[in-house]
Amino acid sequence: MLNQDALIRIENVTRRYAVGARAQSVFALREVSLDIRAGEFIALVGPSGSGKSTLLNLIGGIDKPDEGMVYVADLPVNTQSENALAIWRGETIGIVFQFFQLLPTLTALENVMLPLELRHSFPNHQRERAADALARVGLAERAAQLPSELSGGEQQRVAMARALANDPPILLADEPTGNLDSDNGERILELLKELPRAGKTVVLVTHDDALARAASRIVRMRDGKIIAIESNL
Repeated sequence: MLNQDALIRIENVTRRYAVGARAQSVFALREVSLDIRAGEFIALVGPSGSGKSTLLNLIGGIDKPDEGMVYVADLPVNTQSENALAIWRGETIGIVFQFFQLLPTLTALENVMLPLELRHSFPNHQRERAADALARVGLAERAAQLPSELSGGEQQRVAMARALANDPPILLADEPTGNLDSDNGERILELLKELPRAGKTVVLVTHDDALARAASRIVRMRDGKIIAIESNL
């Protein structure tokens, strides 16, 4: 039974895609239910194609289910308009995409500032907040570089700084340490562990065992279903 007091409630969600010339239906998720409390650190783990990223996208309103409901703080996410979702994400969600999605013509600092400018957040301190976010991920000295001048791992850390700059209550991250060496991976791991202690809710997809072990719960997925939930507390 789902916890009605949960911050995030996923209720009997199914997501299918049409593939191939005959538009055959392939299930990404099958009747998935999950509740996540405020301040939890959740790791979604499983083989490629198990539905982890699809579930993350449904929570963030980037994708919508074919069946079932997704609620975040009692907001029925999958019934909202695209405009409403854009405003809601700006106020509520920080997202670290697997492939960064940095704007190539903006510097690292400008990429981190962009969501602050679009949301009119902290208008008098946008540059300062963006610089602080870059410093948190160890990139203060790379603020003036374009994405093309950064390594894949550095771009990953800029994406993390951008997601955190607006101080969102929820962070969604898809393989946030996937392109990082061990030292930088440890830096991001420590940052992610700090967030729940500050009352933030973290949901991430990972193949990194150390990152999964740091989560309060591990949600194991296979073939579009949750097959096990393990507590690390």
